Amino acid sequence: MEFELRLPDVGEGIAEGEIVRWLVSEGDRVAEDDLLVEVLTDKANVEIPSPVSGTVSRIVAQPGQVVKVGEVMAVLEVVAPSKTPAAPPDRGEALAVPAVRKLARDLGVELSSVRGTGQGGRVTERDVRAAAGRGPGRPGKPAPETAPGTPRPDEERIPFRGKRRMAARKMSLSKSTIPHALLVDEADVTSLLGMREALRGIGETEGVRITVLPLILKAVAAALERHPAMNATLDEERGEIVRYRRYDIGIAVDAEDGLVVPVLRNARGKSVVELAREMERLAEGARSGKLGAADFSGSTFTVTSIGSIGGLFSYPIINVPEAAILAAHKIVTRP
Repeated sequence: MEFELRLPDVGEGIAEGEIVRWLVSEGDRVAEDDLLVEVLTDKANVEIPSPVSGTVSRIVAQPGQVVKVGEVMAVLEVVAPSKTPAAPPDRGEALAVPAVRKLARDLGVELSSVRGTGQGGRVTERDVRAAAGRGPGRPGKPAPETAPGTPRPDEERIPFRGKRRMAARKMSLSKSTIPHALLVDEADVTSLLGMREALRGIGETEGVRITVLPLILKAVAAALERHPAMNATLDEERGEIVRYRRYDIGIAVDAEDGLVVPVLRNARGKSVVELAREMERLAEGARSGKLGAADFSGSTFTVTSIGSIGGLFSYPIINVPEAAILAAHKIVTRP
């Protein structure tokens, strides 16, 4: 019997995903829950497990192809079920992908109490956030397909896909829907540098490197509490401005295959050392591709640090659907 493997609803308003690579080949035998394919969504890379045991008879969606939720990615020949009566299913175990399970743990939601609305009754990120009293994110517009071209001898054509295409789509959406206004200013950070030196010894004891950025995040979280209009998003569908009493700050990370923005939760309630440790975890996980979709969703404000690039100033692009973004530049000595 044939089984069509379709792109499941992984939550957080994801409408489509791009096939990154297949972890199996046609003709391979797979067991239930074996990982089959790596898919890139707006949020992160997700590995899709097999819901059945069988043989991969045909791979439909090739690497680089964008697949919408519900579309067929592959066809499996299902192993005939045994005639031995199966044990009754454990009703206490909910169906959910690892990223959704992690989100449930982070939000204190008991998965077995959540009614799944995904394919086959799977619990999605939207279900978990609804159970926790937090609204799901909104899907972006689908990315346009680019027609392949024939390279000339004097040019090089690089496939425009993966995180590079996802980032370009979000940046285009931001510039076309959010009126950007740039404010450039300077601040005397002499005291900040002194504080960093004082904390370095504590950081060494705790096994974490103290840089200027966690100190900036601490200041940003305090400023957002005083100016809640900056810690907000626009819900266009309901015609409402949403101001948050949480301070989940996106941190722009330059990964090998593109810019990503993992989210540092509860920045207001963390110490400088805790911020530095969490930044290290997020940056390392983003560059190694080990973060889940939940690590990239729900930010209320974004900070990007481009001091290492140099230059006088830059014009950062707001992370949709947030209200603002802060770019921290290089520290220089003034006479």
